[in-house]
Amino acid sequence: MSRLFRNNRNLSVAAFSFLFAYLMSFLFEGRVLYSTIEAFGAQAESYIFTSIIAHFAGLFSCGYFIKAQRQAKRSMLIYMAVCLLATVPFFFAPSALWNVGLTVAGFAAGWAVAAWGFFLKAHTPKRERIKTCADVLICSNLLMIAINVVTEYTSHGIGIILSMLCLIIGGVLTLPLPDESEQSNETVQEPERAAIGSIKTPMLVLFLFVTIITIDSGLMYQVINPAFEHLTGLVSWYWAVPYIAALAFMRNLSPKNRVQRSLFLYVGMGMIMAAFITFMLLGRSAGDYLVVDTLMLGACGIFDLFWWSIIGETLDYSKNPARVLGVGLSANVLGVLLGGILGSVVTSINLGKAEVAVIALSVVCVTLVILPPLNRQLTMLLKNHAYLSAYADMSEKQQSAVIHQVKLIDPLTEKENEVLTLILAGKSNKGIAAAMSISESTVKFHVSNIYSKYDVGSRAELISTLLKNQAKA
Repeated sequence: MSRLFRNNRNLSVAAFSFLFAYLMSFLFEGRVLYSTIEAFGAQAESYIFTSIIAHFAGLFSCGYFIKAQRQAKRSMLIYMAVCLLATVPFFFAPSALWNVGLTVAGFAAGWAVAAWGFFLKAHTPKRERIKTCADVLICSNLLMIAINVVTEYTSHGIGIILSMLCLIIGGVLTLPLPDESEQSNETVQEPERAAIGSIKTPMLVLFLFVTIITIDSGLMYQVINPAFEHLTGLVSWYWAVPYIAALAFMRNLSPKNRVQRSLFLYVGMGMIMAAFITFMLLGRSAGDYLVVDTLMLGACGIFDLFWWSIIGETLDYSKNPARVLGVGLSANVLGVLLGGILGSVVTSINLGKAEVAVIALSVVCVTLVILPPLNRQLTMLLKNHAYLSAYADMSEKQQSAVIHQVKLIDPLTEKENEVLTLILAGKSNKGIAAAMSISESTVKFHVSNIYSKYDVGSRAELISTLLKNQAKA
């Protein structure tokens, strides 16, 4: 065990997993929080929304104050201690301290989660961050299941103690993490340096996509889960099983299957649609729950790993990974909040199951519209995106074949061929100019000619055209 934690990557994964287990088992619509509210006969809705809003604020704001890894470590330790103290009032009857506790703990947990971005960037190589993200989500969900089961068969008080124990263990594991990054201080390199100016647009599109698709998750919490509340024993252990299975499957796909991985986004959308349709058509038995939950949580696993891994890869485009991770994950929280509000409205006006399904399907249709432009934006942002990664893995002979695959009426000149090769290597205009010892304006001239000859309007279209033609060859 001690050998396992000598690796900073494993140590950071373990520390964050325990922090996140507390978040999911108690703070963020967790089973322990619901059991506590039910035990005291309180109204859940106001407490739940208080926690979510505070958590969103913590995630979103952290990166604007935390500027270095030393600060990130200190913040994680301080805010885990704050969460610990803020959870104490829930051993007692409902009072104003409950709302205070949820507000403080929600904000503090959001801050601690965002601060972990420094350790994700520092201790996991860029191409392996999808595995680290999958590992923390899998481990934290396994811990959450264990806490849920114990809570179900003992008491909410025991559940609170276990949730708090996760915070303590997370803090202990955070202590040995290094104060400074093992990487060079010059963290933003070519072609990332030239791309910083363009990160805002693709990240904004990603934020919009994540927010909208997770509205259905909020609906699930407010509409689907209450419909099966009579199956508490089954729900306590099975709820996250399909989620974990989807994460494990996506984690272990070959790195060469990046294109296939992106196709699973459409599979996930289909699963969400099927989940709400089956919820509308089926009854409320244990078998019906297994069908609906498997579809819904399996889709959630696919989507969560998608945006966690995308956010993980974009950490190298900023000197402040806490801001990138915090703002990125806050989109998920915002979507759940909006979905929860929508679910509350649906419940209050007694909409039928068919109407709920229509609302959920409409959300999916909107995300289907957003997905193609999102893919185009991410293609040029991420050097290791499916197309660029596929090109990098080819031999020189195959790379040459890609460039010459399309028959052009007006062939490329020698300089244009050289520029095209560097484009496919992920170089920015500035990087190409440096590599070829020419001016950036000359590079732009060559790039314009290449676009014209291939009849495309952007690098994303150019790369897509070249590699799709290679796939057909």
